[in-house]
Order: sequence, then structure tokens, then C-alpha cells
Amino acid sequence: MAGENKIISPDTLRQNRIPPGQHLVRDWPVLHYGSVPHIKIEEWTLHLFGLVNEEKKLNFKEFQALPQIKVFSDIHCVTTWSRLDNLWDGVSAGTLAGLAGLKPEAEYVIAHGAGGFTTNLPLADFLQEDVLIVTRHDGKPLSADHGGPVRLVVPRLYFWKSAKWLNGLEFTAEDHPGFWERAGYHNHGDPWTEERYGRSRF
Repeated sequence: MAGENKIISPDTLRQNRIPPGQHLVRDWPVLHYGSVPHIKIEEWTLHLFGLVNEEKKLNFKEFQALPQIKVFSDIHCVTTWSRLDNLWDGVSAGTLAGLAGLKPEAEYVIAHGAGGFTTNLPLADFLQEDVLIVTRHDGKPLSADHGGPVRLVVPRLYFWKSAKWLNGLEFTAEDHPGFWERAGYHNHGDPWTEERYGRSRF
């Protein structure tokens, strides 16, 4: 992409890039709950709603017409593997927030994925410059197994926060723990302080 921006996730600049309790992998393990949805690009939409000035629904062509960026980052999965040197293509979280226009009371983002899956993020984490909504990984279209056609990527948190098969971003005043958070995972998910598990359960 001509004139594109490339952002280096700050965790890739650490002297030791492997967080506590993690081990390095070269492949990209496939982990998810339930079956893999196969979403046709021509049927995909992204809904921006909640505490916004203008609710939006973008189809894939409209999404691709937005300013595109690249992000270089690492992946840290709560199941203890880490994969370094990932290159993502997509649209920055800040671009989408700006498109909808956030109301002052918005403090959280609820990422919605296929099958009713959700995960929650403080707005401050969502708006970091290395957070993006991606369509490509290492130069190739994102596969269905890895959350394609479109997924969220939040490099500085455990990878379950990077919702697969993304179809909605809801901006809220209150926090609403998602699927894995309610199942017992930590509500925040910082890999460097090992925020793996909380106390809540279904």
C-alpha cells in the first residue's frame, strides 16, 4: 500500500520480549471455542454503536477504503505460548472511533464477534496506537481459523482480547465482562504482570 503508516508495538522493543510464564513458538497455534465460522466477505459488516455520535455499519469495501496501517507486534496467548514478529494490515482503532465520534461518557469498548462472542476493553487500551482491526497477517489474508476475514488485534494484552471474527464495536460507560472473562479469565489481561485468571465464573 503506497504511503502507508507502519507502527512498531512498544513491547517488541523490550530486551526480553517473552513475558513471565510464556514460551516461544514458531507456528501460530489455532485456539477457539466452538466451530470456526466461515464468513463471506460480501456478507461481512462492522457495526459501530453505543455511546457514539453517529452509529455506523461498514461493509468490507467501505472498511477497506478507510486509511490503512501496518503494525509490527508480538502475540502472547494466555495458554503460555508467544509468537514474535507479526506484521498486521488493517485500520487503526482510533480511526474507527473517530469515524463514529465517541461521546464523553464512553469509557469501555465491547468487541463483538460471530456467534455472540464478546470481550471487553478499557477505552484507554483500545485507543493505543498499535491496536487495529486487521484483514491481513504477514502479507496474507487472515484465514478463518485465525479470525478472518476481520479480527481485532490488541498487542499489549493476552491474545483472547483480540476478538476473532469481529463484527461489532460497542462503546459503553460501564464495563461488561465478555465470554472468557466471565468464564474465569482476568478482566484486563496484561501478560507482563501475568493477569491470566480472575475469580469470576459462569
